[in-house]
Amino acid sequence: MSLNTFGHLFRVTTWGESHGPAIGCTVDGCPPGVRLSEADLQPWLDRRKPGTSKFTTQRQEADEVRILSGVFEGVTTGTPIALMIENTDQRSKDYSNIAQAFRPGHADITYHQKYGVRDYRGGGRSSARETASRVAAGGVARAMLAQMLPGLRITGYMVQMGPRGIDRARVDLDTIGNNPFWCPDPVAASDWAVYLDELRLSHNSVGAVIEVVAEGVPAGLGAPLYGKLDSDLAAAMMSINAVKAVEIGDGMAAATLTGVENADEIRMGAQGPEFLSNHAGGILGGISSGQPVVCRFAVKPTSSILTPRRTINATGEEIDLITKGRHDPCVGIRAVPVGEAMMALVLADHLLLDRGQTGGTRGVIG
Repeated sequence: MSLNTFGHLFRVTTWGESHGPAIGCTVDGCPPGVRLSEADLQPWLDRRKPGTSKFTTQRQEADEVRILSGVFEGVTTGTPIALMIENTDQRSKDYSNIAQAFRPGHADITYHQKYGVRDYRGGGRSSARETASRVAAGGVARAMLAQMLPGLRITGYMVQMGPRGIDRARVDLDTIGNNPFWCPDPVAASDWAVYLDELRLSHNSVGAVIEVVAEGVPAGLGAPLYGKLDSDLAAAMMSINAVKAVEIGDGMAAATLTGVENADEIRMGAQGPEFLSNHAGGILGGISSGQPVVCRFAVKPTSSILTPRRTINATGEEIDLITKGRHDPCVGIRAVPVGEAMMALVLADHLLLDRGQTGGTRGVIG
């Protein structure tokens, strides 16, 4: 299987399967001299790991990351950084009943159609387990960004579970860590807890919408026409397992606006240009404007559920299938730190691209 690498200058290759001995990644292109240790990466993985509440899969993985190369005496050397996370709580026998069957809504059938062989244990590479490697790589990107852009802040949170959205009038980002959903609306979080518990007990699942905001992004990242910051950001988010849609700024809602409503007007402030709104999500013509970069993505319901679904097996026989095992009733919950990691990886990549092309010089205004 090819195409397991993404990024231009800051490049990440992930490897491993859900039920293999380990998963991991290789980060290539990180500049030398970045302070980095396993202790810097572990907090990000702890936010994503399974078994943190009754609303996530009960698979128990410590997700302890090891740095195998690319770091010497606490700093990066400029050589490839190899990261490894051991799998310690696989229950492959849970998947024996799907060895020759295709789970509806899952990648089983397309992997079989394309390759003629697939790892049915937890989905192999199509499992959300792969995203732990992305979060580890995102930790490297965050360490680099912390030194090169110390004012940068990346924050992700859930804004919708199934049909139930947050009330933005109640949003308090300081409350995100106070509930298991990364929800900035405490009232919505309480409602979601009841809603998801009912779905979980009825052997069902539900989708979600995640928003990721990067504040402190300098103007000038990204390039026209085929190196747009929003193009790479959309591709990065879309590559996350179970993601079905991505929006930048107002996204699809922009189609409902008039030109008068949509245009982000500009005035001159003491520190330079100031935008009076941010419908564009901090990106104009593929280039960051200096405003917060805003991205949302939609995660589909978990396909593996205990409710019988109609499908077929490898011989073409029509069957009803129940997927056993330990699964997230809303995989969007653990997608929040993954979205943050992908934002960090794209920004790190485009920061290096910009420095390579322009040296960091900027057009003067005022």
